[in-house]
Amino acid sequence: MRDYRQLQVWLDARQLALEVYAATSKFPREERFGLSSQMQRASVSITSNIAEGCGRGSKKELARFLEIARGSAFELESRIDIAVGLGLFSGTHLSVDRCNKLKRSLSQLINRVRED
Repeated sequence: MRDYRQLQVWLDARQLALEVYAATSKFPREERFGLSSQMQRASVSITSNIAEGCGRGSKKELARFLEIARGSAFELESRIDIAVGLGLFSGTHLSVDRCNKLKRSLSQLINRVRED
């Protein structure tokens, strides 16, 4: 349908995923398969669902996968909040801001896809 690598929302999601991986690499070892892994999977899920939606054959399917990506952004934001509460995550304002910007961008793109 379209090249997802050309979408600013995918580029932003990719940057967020890279940031999450960098931050979670500093988590304690006992969190490697817990919160760290969950945060990494949620961040990668955002980019993956944007890409998969772009590869689908209809705008309806694209919108559906963008909604799933937005859901993963909410999931990631919640996990960032937990990590902050546990004192595991520093510089969180950047990630939370990125999550919020990403959710807004995904919502706008979903609306544009549905209008076309």
